[in-house]
Amino acid sequence: MFVIDNGADDWRIAMTMERVLLIALELLVSAVHPVPGEFKFLWRARLAFSYTPSMAEADLDMVLSVPMFLRLYLIARVHFNTRFVMKTLMTICPGTVLLVFSISLWIIAAWTVRVCESNFLGAMWLISITFLSIGYGDMVPNTYCGKGVCLLTGIMGAGCTALVVAVVARKLELTKAEKHVHNFMMDTQLTKRVA
Repeated sequence: MFVIDNGADDWRIAMTMERVLLIALELLVSAVHPVPGEFKFLWRARLAFSYTPSMAEADLDMVLSVPMFLRLYLIARVHFNTRFVMKTLMTICPGTVLLVFSISLWIIAAWTVRVCESNFLGAMWLISITFLSIGYGDMVPNTYCGKGVCLLTGIMGAGCTALVVAVVARKLELTKAEKHVHNFMMDTQLTKRVA
């Protein structure tokens, strides 16, 4: 594509070592996917609080599903201004954008915690409580992987909460026409009091 875009005669002009490495990395990331079938292995880890060794049986497809999210970098490769598109979407339909972003983040984080902790519904509960900064304490992650995901979820939850507050504040703001009407009404009331 680079050769065609730039009108080059030979493909070797376009292929530098950096481009070859980037293409190889992209092929490697795109090749990671769960294997069909049930392949289980023993997962050894230390529990976060007691540091005691723990053994759990894990599916290979769960371990390979987490690196699949590395494919999200392909979104940044598209040649349109992603920042402009996100700003436009946040202006047109901010509630929908925040809802889709929050639910997507919950599902991805819960799936990642499920790989670490092995209970999907419990992971959904843990992620939603962490995202909303409630923290009941009824569930806690036991592995460092789960703790790391919960930490990132809490940070992203705080950011999303700030965005929701900004959106609500902007929706409650008076428009320019409403401000003029309000100022006119206030001036009319002041004139009546003085007279």
